[in-house]
Amino acid sequence: MKFPTETKPALWGAAGGAAVLALVGFAWGGWVTGGTAEKQAKQRADTAVVAALTPFCVAKFNAASDVAVHRAALKKISTWEHAAYLEKGGWATMPGAANPNGDVALACAEALAKATQ
Repeated sequence: MKFPTETKPALWGAAGGAAVLALVGFAWGGWVTGGTAEKQAKQRADTAVVAALTPFCVAKFNAASDVAVHRAALKKISTWEHAAYLEKGGWATMPGAANPNGDVALACAEALAKATQ
């Protein structure tokens, strides 16, 4: 089978164009691989879950019968220990969960700190 002489340059041009298109698409066009898309989706979902559960943690904390004692305890300990305190107190453990959620505890501690300012 014999090809016209213009075929080889056309194929090289198509291959080069495809390579440039891929480079531009991934570098500046916002294209991502499936793995990257999955990772980004998981991060967004985790952020949404923490945002949705934080008010429940704050409400559970404020509904405690001895909330004044716990607020005083939070003021006495270091800021970086607040999330651990909320985890130990059970306020960051959501209904149906066996263990507290550390991200929810951290967000809850931040929300409680803002509320007391």
